[in-house]
Amino acid sequence: MPDIHRLDTGLDRGEAFEFLADGVSVRAFAGETIAAALLAHGRRTLRLTAKAGAPRGYYCGMGVCWDCAMWVEGEGTVQACRTPATPGMKVSTLQGAKA
Repeated sequence: MPDIHRLDTGLDRGEAFEFLADGVSVRAFAGETIAAALLAHGRRTLRLTAKAGAPRGYYCGMGVCWDCAMWVEGEGTVQACRTPATPGMKVSTLQGAKA
């Protein structure tokens, strides 16, 4: 899926790279968070609630709500709004609070 929601006009970006989110390649730029890259990619759901499986995503944007919690291989559960994307990282949707 292309970066359908990424604003490019008048911006100076860092180096482009890719990481995997649930096995799908996502383009990101140096300095972007996981959430920013996924939003630009058109993805809104970052985790599912434990009981109802209701979608949750980017909400507060400052690390208070944990709705953007995702699993990062080698790190565990992180807040996607506060965690920088890195080349080659593997990110997974959470079901509930942890994988």
